[in-house]
Amino acid sequence: MANIRSAIKRIRSSERRRKVNQIHRAEARTFVKKTRRQLDAGRLSEAEATIQEAISALDKAAQKGVIHKNNAARRKSRLMKQLNQAREKKA
Repeated sequence: MANIRSAIKRIRSSERRRKVNQIHRAEARTFVKKTRRQLDAGRLSEAEATIQEAISALDKAAQKGVIHKNNAARRKSRLMKQLNQAREKKA
């Protein structure tokens, strides 16, 4: 346990930031999982709607510094690639 006042304060503020970051990270993960499930099930019209939510959540997380912007870009790219492959299979 920290003894110095500034270190104690940093522990408290770090915990607050961790909780806030967890909200944004979980939201992004949820939408990505939801989109992947829909793509696997072949529900393309629903997947197209939720992929926009996933992209938005990833962008918000990157903007707030929860994840790196390249990490968000990579995840969005992979989702779009999966969507395009699913479209090709269906056609």
